[in-house]
This record gives sequence, structure tokens and C-alpha cells, in this order.
Amino acid sequence: MKNFLFCLILVLVAFGCTKKKVPHYTISRLVKSDTASKLTVNINGRLNQDDLLSIASKIKSDSSALTNLQLCYMLPGHNDKNTSTNNFYAIAKYPNTEVVTMQDTLKDAEGNVVRLKITGLSDKAAKQLLGLNPKEIQGKNILGRFVDDNNQTVIIPFTEPNDPKHEIYIIELDAAGKVVSATVPMRDNRDGVEKLIVTHRGDYCTLKDSVLTQYSVDDLGVPYNSIKSGI
Repeated sequence: MKNFLFCLILVLVAFGCTKKKVPHYTISRLVKSDTASKLTVNINGRLNQDDLLSIASKIKSDSSALTNLQLCYMLPGHNDKNTSTNNFYAIAKYPNTEVVTMQDTLKDAEGNVVRLKITGLSDKAAKQLLGLNPKEIQGKNILGRFVDDNNQTVIIPFTEPNDPKHEIYIIELDAAGKVVSATVPMRDNRDGVEKLIVTHRGDYCTLKDSVLTQYSVDDLGVPYNSIKSGI
């Protein structure tokens, strides 16, 4: 009996010491300044707070030489050179110990204070948008479903099965399935890139390799947003 209890305690201790598995991530960019060391962290999908913290803890422990660490989490399809201010799914910051306040209650696995702000939609909310199937798109050739985290909508380009003109239509739906915008973009194939012009002023988007990239005419060819289908 004593041997059994001893073995049971060893098993419980082993489980208790097992660290949570860190989700897969890659680091694609480091920008250092006088105020922060900013890392772009690529993640495979929409993660919850615990998963984001486990990644932050791992990077923090591996990057002790970097001061004022800031982690910018980016979903597949997004580009860290986009001009949008809400380009990242979440941002984690490790403040200096001298500026830590009573409000800083969130800590990583190593006990370091971290400030985490998740700006993107949760996995549950995104799946709800991706699952919308209103009458406007039923029977159409769907070209992708793109969740716009900034507007909390889903953008769906599609074509009509028997349309001889092969027009592309784009609708945008909110979480209730209501159409908030509907566009028949003008197609421009100059320079070997098909631009789908969506406004009278010339704002446009491109659709390639299941990524919808959006451009403003004011940004001189630099996209303000890019979204991968189905995420």
C-alpha cells in the first residue's frame, strides 16, 4: 500500500511539473530602438490568452539580451509592412520593472509581468463569420471567405456559375449575416496583376493564393491589410 501511494505521488508530481506545450510560432522580424525590441511573431491561427502567454514566456526566456521586449503576433496571410494600425492579432509587452503598477496582474509562466492586448477576433467568433451562408451566396462559386478583424466582418468574393462576363462580386457580412456592403469591382489587368477596383477613387484589392490584399490609392502601392481565406 505504501509503495502504491509513493508511486501515485511521483505520478502527480510529474504531471504537475509538466509545462504546457507551446504552440508553433516563428519569428520573422526584429526591430530595435531606444524604447523597445519589437519582434514579429507568426502564429498559425487564432490563439487564446494562455497560448499567447506561453509563446511570450518562451521567447522572453530565450531573448534575455533584448530589453523592453514587445511581441507582435501575426496571423497567416498578414504582412507586417501593411499600413493598418490594427495589423496584428495581439501585442504583448514586457514593461520595465520600475514602471510596473498594481494594475499589472498578468504574468507569464516565469512570473514576469506582461501586458497583453488581443485586438483580433477569437477563434469562436471567426468560425461563426466563416460559417455564414446567406441566400446572397448560395449556389455561387465562392472564391474565399476572409475575416476582417478590424470591422468584425467576413468578406466573400464570388462569381455566378453561368455568367458569360465572368464578373466578380464581393459582399461583406456582419456577425448576424447582414450584408453591410456589396460591390461589383472593375477589373484592371494592367502590369500583369489583376486589380479589383472597389471605389470610385481607385481603392482596390487583389486576390491571389487565397490571400485578399487591400490597397488605398493614398498609400502608393503599399497594402493596408491582407487576409488569408478561412482563418
